[in-house]
Amino acid sequence: MSKLASGRIRLSAEEIYAHELSALAAGDKLARPANWRLSPKAIVTYILGGKAADGTPISAKYVGNRRLIETAVATLATDRALLLLGLPGTAKSWVSEHLAAAISGSSQRMIQCTAGTDENHIRYGWNYALLLAKGPSREALVKSPVARAMEEGTIVRLEELTRMGSDVQDTLITILSEKTMPIPELNDAIEAKRGFNVIATANNRDKGVNDLSSALKRRFNVVVLPSPATLEEETGIVVKRVLEIGSSLELPPIRPADEELVRVVTLFRELRDGKTLNGKTKLKSPTGSLSTAEAISVGVSAWASAAHFGDGAMTAESLASNLVGAVVKDPVQDTVALQEYLESVVRTRDGWSDLYSAIREVL
Repeated sequence: MSKLASGRIRLSAEEIYAHELSALAAGDKLARPANWRLSPKAIVTYILGGKAADGTPISAKYVGNRRLIETAVATLATDRALLLLGLPGTAKSWVSEHLAAAISGSSQRMIQCTAGTDENHIRYGWNYALLLAKGPSREALVKSPVARAMEEGTIVRLEELTRMGSDVQDTLITILSEKTMPIPELNDAIEAKRGFNVIATANNRDKGVNDLSSALKRRFNVVVLPSPATLEEETGIVVKRVLEIGSSLELPPIRPADEELVRVVTLFRELRDGKTLNGKTKLKSPTGSLSTAEAISVGVSAWASAAHFGDGAMTAESLASNLVGAVVKDPVQDTVALQEYLESVVRTRDGWSDLYSAIREVL
């Protein structure tokens, strides 16, 4: 049954790639840390792609430096927590989800950190009906995903760790250092089983982030996920993910759109870097991050426009409004930056006249 037919827009990593995980597990004869579904080496193969022992092809979930992924997996095999750090759109959450799926068989133990996240979201709360009826007890506890992961010996994910307040962040210190969660109301504690660990993600570019305390930083091993190094690498990621997402959403098929997606990535890289690819023209950079993830979103939206309102081909017209929406976050500053880029670069670039006209119409 398809995802849309089952009423779900998105399946978890362990559901989408269940066949690959099963094939890797069947042929994995290497040592595994306690409560891990796969060995560290098999997990790296699952993330970066390759083949299972029986020849089953394993698709690449992340395109980048192998050493970074090996370091991340090795960290989780110790008692150190893992912090994936990077600019928006560098696949931190994507890597976090797949690591949890491969290690624990589930990526669902997750907390989305926000300014409203409080200590109860990290530790536990109370079922007040039971609390009033029977007083404090284990049965009255409402356990957080962290507490449940500790009991199960599995991975828990903390997305955008720096979004929640510093005082709440420090709730993690005892959990990460002592592997225990005190319950003072019961004179008791939740002790972590072997296999428990934390994968956190964070970026330090967006507004509204809170610095991690030095005490908490020491509990994490930090792996920085960089932006794609080259135009070719980033284009490959965007083309692959647009195809995967569009197919999963069951969008009507369109003709190959690789050339149009190259233009999206080129435009994003040049505005993001503040200069053209050849370095000859300096540009104003918009206020937004113009990340790889946003380029993927533009590609998927343009696919939907081309499929439902066009002739089945992604064109400059189907790209234009989505490009403007991605670039222009500040109506004044970003519009000026995009207009200058259009006049100084796009207007005179060979083969881009249609994109110039389409974006000018939207602006």
